[in-house]
Amino acid sequence: MEERIKLFEVPVDKLRWTCDPEALGLDGTAELPELKEEVIAQTRAVSSLKFGMKMSGNDYNIFVAGEPRTGLTYLTRTFLQEAARSESSPPDWCYVHNFREPDQPRAISLPKGQGQELAKEMDELLDDLKAKIPEIFESDDYRHRREDIVKKFTHERNNILSELEKIVKENGFILNVSQAGMMIVPAQNGQPMTEEALEGLSDEDKDKLKRLSEDLQEEMNQSVQKIKSLEKKLKEKLKDLDRRVALHAVGYLIDDLQEKYAEHPSVLSYLKEVKTDVIKSLDDFKPKEAPQTPFLMPQPESDFTRYKVNVLIDNSKLEGSPVVYEVNPTYANLFGVMERRASFGALFTDFTMIRGGSLHRANGGYLVIQALDLLQWLISWEALKRALKNRKITIEEPAEMLGFITTKGIKPEPIPLKVKIILIGEPYIYHLLYQRDEQFKKLFKVKAHLDDLVERDREEMLKYAAFAARVVREEGLRHLDKTGLARLLEYGVEVAGRQKKLTLKMALLRDILREAGFWAEEESSDLITREHLEKAIRHKKFRSSLPEEKVQEFILDGYVNVDTVGAKVGQMNGLSVYDLGDYSFGRPSRITASISLGRQGVVAIDRESKLSGNIHTKGVLIMEGYLKGRYAIDRPLSLSASLVFEQSYGMVDGDSASGAELFALLSRLADVPLKQNLAATGAVSQQGEVQPVGGVNQKIEGFFDLCEARGLNGDQGVIIPSGNLPDLMLKTEVVEAIKAGVFHVYAVSHVDQALEILTGRPAGERGEDGTFPEGTFNRLVDQKLQDFLEKARKFMKEGEEGPRSSAEDPGGCDACGG
Repeated sequence: MEERIKLFEVPVDKLRWTCDPEALGLDGTAELPELKEEVIAQTRAVSSLKFGMKMSGNDYNIFVAGEPRTGLTYLTRTFLQEAARSESSPPDWCYVHNFREPDQPRAISLPKGQGQELAKEMDELLDDLKAKIPEIFESDDYRHRREDIVKKFTHERNNILSELEKIVKENGFILNVSQAGMMIVPAQNGQPMTEEALEGLSDEDKDKLKRLSEDLQEEMNQSVQKIKSLEKKLKEKLKDLDRRVALHAVGYLIDDLQEKYAEHPSVLSYLKEVKTDVIKSLDDFKPKEAPQTPFLMPQPESDFTRYKVNVLIDNSKLEGSPVVYEVNPTYANLFGVMERRASFGALFTDFTMIRGGSLHRANGGYLVIQALDLLQWLISWEALKRALKNRKITIEEPAEMLGFITTKGIKPEPIPLKVKIILIGEPYIYHLLYQRDEQFKKLFKVKAHLDDLVERDREEMLKYAAFAARVVREEGLRHLDKTGLARLLEYGVEVAGRQKKLTLKMALLRDILREAGFWAEEESSDLITREHLEKAIRHKKFRSSLPEEKVQEFILDGYVNVDTVGAKVGQMNGLSVYDLGDYSFGRPSRITASISLGRQGVVAIDRESKLSGNIHTKGVLIMEGYLKGRYAIDRPLSLSASLVFEQSYGMVDGDSASGAELFALLSRLADVPLKQNLAATGAVSQQGEVQPVGGVNQKIEGFFDLCEARGLNGDQGVIIPSGNLPDLMLKTEVVEAIKAGVFHVYAVSHVDQALEILTGRPAGERGEDGTFPEGTFNRLVDQKLQDFLEKARKFMKEGEEGPRSSAEDPGGCDACGG
């Protein structure tokens, strides 16, 4: 039997892939040229990314999917920046005052760099207007022309008053003109008639005087109307004079701008409105008169903000199209904001306080966002989809966008949107959005999926070496020698967890190279060697392995029971992996089984106590299916069994321990002890196949560390599925112990093979007569189940023939279903 067991032992050369330093034919990274490929072995993702970047339309946005640290951001940044350099730069965008609808600022597009030019020119224009217009109205020429108009008005008005006064005088009245207005009063001897004189008149004279007064009043009213008409014409002539003088003196300034921007209709329209408003608002440019008395407040300065230009996006320094990375995609950061200033207890805003967001800066180029960061801001995600769908950027209050009533503010004109959005995230985020968000699949039609593994062939290993050379040069590190390169490749395989694969988590490689460079510098070494890589890997583990040491301590101190010597019935060492994110390690656990007559089948205590996941539950049900298919084809399975992970107080999930659970149960049924110096991992199928599991290296190393701490006796080892052989990358200490014959790793493909190793007796195959050979393990299991069935039938028969005790179930036999 010992010879047969040795057949399952894994040869030393299968335990770990080791890189020969001479295999690459390199002395180190110093002789390697620059790596031509920016990204290693991501042909699928690179092709998808390039396709999405070249596809026009706002619905061919890109989702770059991949595992963390596989270079998602680096890949995206590399290809976007390369593509952006050869593309044309987008225009500048400005907001200006809308003279027709002041609460709706206008958006103006200008070629790259001209936005700031327009803003500067408008500032200079305003300064010129503020300087020249007052000069015009203080000039002698203007004063003379104004005086001529006023003199002519005065002459005509005086003529009207003289004519009126003549008529009034001829009729015996006096025309009294004052600041309060004009009055016609009766006269006597050239003087206004007194009250006594008026009272002394006869009634006939009074009536005559009254009629005359009314006629003269009518005449006076007509004169007043003529004067008012003259005054109106005077104002019009003065305004016309102001317009003509201002246009002659400063109109050419605006005309020059109109000529410069003749090819931009939106700017021409704006300058035309500016010109009209300047002429209409000439009083704003005139000097303000000082108050007549010290008690009056001086007149406020005119507000010329309406002539400013708010340059929202300035692309003057941009080479190619923009590539923008938004690290905090809040609504304001993406879509911009309308700032406010406080004045007399209230908040005010205008078009000069509109600030653009990252979507404005990326317009005409690319915007990169981490998907998880974006989805944390639901309003940002919804607004981004709306902007892509409508192809325009609208700056509005978030509350208003959600339909809430807000205080009245400004509504800037939307800006046309032409941008490529690139979201970066893990594959599960992509799948979740694709299934749950209908708009996502319409707007993000390109998926660039990064792989995390690549075949370990010579070509890829040389690329690894070239990547190391690039990191060394970029980080200013010492070069690696050939032993350091060999260890780096082994580390890549270790992280990949498969002998024929290399990890594409290039960030991990970069980190380990930096740390190895640190140790090389500490030791004043000219090159980074294998020893420096080993030291970096060891210290990396040391920084994170405190939980593993605590678990080991609990086992060694006896707080957690795990046997590594002897043999026991119904007890098996299972292996599990603790994944802490930055570090994972294997931990042995005691699994025990108990059986009784009944019909409950296999019960997992962890499941019943709600301390196991769905996959573990599935594994238990598969195990029960194996029992029925192997031992109960032609008879009922009269069995109640319970399984439990001893001293497990957290969630148990996964089916990798279903093999160990089955071994413990079969041991209890056969009443044959299992070797406690062995641990096992592997999932079981209903046909008894032992299937591959994850974390096989950590599981082996976890049990090895425990055995080594207690003292290796030469019999200890681990049973693994044969399908996990390509995954073995055990640490050097384990390989050396196995080479020395003090530790063992066995690979099996069927439950029977594992049972033979664990019990030291043959498992046995069912013969043509339907029975297992005498003395075999399976014969003992089969016999136990047969005994249970017979006892169940006996109980059922007794229940039919005679009275039952009060403790018995009057409903029949639980064991056989009676």
